[in-house]
This record gives sequence, C-alpha cells and structure tokens, in this order.
Amino acid sequence: MKKSRGRTSRKRKRKHLQSFVDGVNCSHKLEYVKLKKWLKDRGFEDSNLRPAQFLDTGRGLMTTKALQAGDPIISLPEKCLLTTGTVLSSCLGEYIMKWKPPVSPLIALCTFLIAEKHAGEKSQWKPYLDVLPKTYTCPVCLEHDVISLLPEPLRKKAQEQRMTVHELYLSSKAFFSSLQPLFAENTGTIFNYSALEWAWCTINTRTVYMKHSQRDCFSLEPDVYALAPYLDLLNHSPNVQVKAAFNEQTRSYEIWTNSQCKKYEEVFICYGPHDNQRLLLEYGFVAIDNPHSSVYVSSDTLLRYFPPLDKQRNAKLSILKDHDFLENLTFGWDGPSWRLLTALKLLSLGADEFTCWRRTLLGDVISARNEQQTLNITAKICHFLIEETQHVLLQISQMKRKKENLENHLALVEALRLEDLKILQKSAEILCNLNMATA
Repeated sequence: MKKSRGRTSRKRKRKHLQSFVDGVNCSHKLEYVKLKKWLKDRGFEDSNLRPAQFLDTGRGLMTTKALQAGDPIISLPEKCLLTTGTVLSSCLGEYIMKWKPPVSPLIALCTFLIAEKHAGEKSQWKPYLDVLPKTYTCPVCLEHDVISLLPEPLRKKAQEQRMTVHELYLSSKAFFSSLQPLFAENTGTIFNYSALEWAWCTINTRTVYMKHSQRDCFSLEPDVYALAPYLDLLNHSPNVQVKAAFNEQTRSYEIWTNSQCKKYEEVFICYGPHDNQRLLLEYGFVAIDNPHSSVYVSSDTLLRYFPPLDKQRNAKLSILKDHDFLENLTFGWDGPSWRLLTALKLLSLGADEFTCWRRTLLGDVISARNEQQTLNITAKICHFLIEETQHVLLQISQMKRKKENLENHLALVEALRLEDLKILQKSAEILCNLNMATA
C-alpha cells in the first residue's frame, strides 16, 4: 500500500511539474470568471481556450484539446468587439458628431477607454477593462535612459513614437474639454497625458484589423481598429501561421490555425513577419530566435570604413540615396543582406571602376579586388557592431544593479540586444567562411 501511495504522489508531482511546463490554468481567477460570463451574455460560446500563465510568455491562452491545421481557434461575435461604432452609440457619440474639425477614429477609441476606465464599477466594459494591462512596455512608456540603450534606427523611431503621442495629446485637449458636461470632475484630470498614453498603447498593441466604412463625423484616417476581448490574450509566435478575419456571414471575428497545437499547450497567433525592432516598437516585446529578425546598419556606420578623401565619395552617396540604398541595410541569420553588400560594393568601387556603378546595383561582379574589399569591410562593420552590442549589454547589467525600478524595461532591451548579438555572431561566422573560400 505504501508503495502505491508513493507512486501516486510521484505521479501527482510529475503532473504538477508538467502543468508548469505547459502553463498554469488561471480560468478560476475572478477576473476571468467575470470576463467569460460577460462574453457569454454577448453571445460568445465557450471555446477550448483557457487563460493561463506561462513561463516564457507570461499570460496567454492554452487549449484543452489538440488542434490540427485548419481548426478554428476562436470566433468572437460582433457584440463583443469594441469599435468606433461602440463609441458612437455611447454618451460620447453626440459630442464626437458635433466636434469640428472631426476627431480621428483612434482618438475616439482612446477617449472611450479613458472614460470607461474612469467610470469604474458603472462601466459596462468593466470585466474587459479589468483584464487589460495596467502598464505597457512600448517605447513611448520607456524612460529616456532606457531608450538611449536601443539600437540607433529603433532609438529614432522610439523618439518619433513619443512625439506622436505627445502631439496627439496636445491636439486633443480642446476636444477633451468639450466633454466636461459628462463628468463631475475636471476633464483635465481625467484625460491627462498618462491616461492617453495608456489608452493609445492599449489600442496600438491589442487591436485586430477590421475595416469600417468612412463616417463624416471622423477625420479621414482609416477606421480599421477593433478591440477583441479574450481573443487579445493570444500571444504572438513568428513560427505559426493563422488565418484571421471578420466573417460577414456569422458577424464574428474568427481565427483559424494553419499549425498543430498539442493539448494543454499555449495557442499562438502570428501578428505578421515582423523583426524584433518592429515587435518592440509596436507591441512592447521581443521574440526569442525570431527568424525574421535583423540588425540594421546605419549610414554613419556604413561610412566609417571608407576614406573621406575618396574623390567620388559624394557621388557614390548620391547614387545610393537616389536608388534607396542607404536604408534597410541589415545583417540576418543568413549573414549580410544583398542590399548591404550592394551598397558596400558601390562604395568600394575604385576610381577606374566608378563608371560601372549601374552594373553594381544590378548585382554584377566588377572585379576580384572589389569583391574582396567588400567582404573585408562587411566583416569590419560586423565586428564593430558586435563590440558595440557587447558594450551596451555591459551598460545594461550595470544599470540593472543601480536602477531596480527599471528592471523590466532594461530586461526588454537586454533581450533585444542579446538577439542582435546572436545574429551578428552568426554573420561573422558566415563572413569568415566566405573569406576563407575566396582567399
């Protein structure tokens, strides 16, 4: 008897450990119980998905049955979706309709989220609002010290994102003030910058694409957003394929998988073939071993290894600029991109080869010397970026010790930089092999 009891407890232990590997079911938590009831009242049929906590991805959805390619993952009725239609049928509708110049669909949705969050218990959308993240990790939310650790092209885009949200806030202040009759408190305290930042991030990171017909009460920006409660708990993986669209017949937003998924595993969807810089910019996370990831080479880095006394230097730069060869120059898992090599080949043309620049852009081999110099400079750039990345990783580990309040944000940039390092080291290996082959 004792033996069998020991075996049972070992089995239980194994099962308990397995649940941590697959994810810990969270569907019993009050916020999810309330959300599921709220969705059921709006016509959502309970699917095989359960909210769960996963070691690598955090919160997500697990399946209680194995999924095959072609199986539906989720079908969310139109009544469950939060769109500009929802906003117009609320008390905000009449204010939006009479405001000139018209607000954008994005601002209408932001305004609705802020107003509903402020309404608290009185909000019809409370069960959904309660499961939304309280904070985000998009660059707009990152501290200046953290942004300075991002790779140069992403740093620039992060600053543009901050600017966009700041301008959005300033240009919407008058509209927010017009809503004063709806609130007992001052609209300035309700619709403050941090409230708009939270609402903007919610929409930017969580909406699904759903085209709506153009309405006169909105500006001409495309009205393509829909917030999809429960469905938006599905995490991204670059290694899965899905089909997602609003089904006009069933009036539901539906997702079907083109991949297999075992019982009790996390169900993933794919937001698109995005590299890690794009994922961090738009969604505030990084995918490990992302096959679409690249390390970008800035034009400043590109020119480091070319003699400033080259008489044709300016002409070469003009040609690269005119033919759009100064942007999107990258290292990937398979080494330097064709675009990067082509730009470097053109910059490496000798004075007697310069007239062949058109052939260079078409991918022709100009000379053995040009090919060899291009490989040498590409390898130098790769090693320079490896050293730069390692230097930033060292800075991050030092900052982690000093600024514990920034730990999450620093961990995110660290993950991005570690992925970059893996790509650059792989590229250095490829270039080394190429050099040996041509030597």
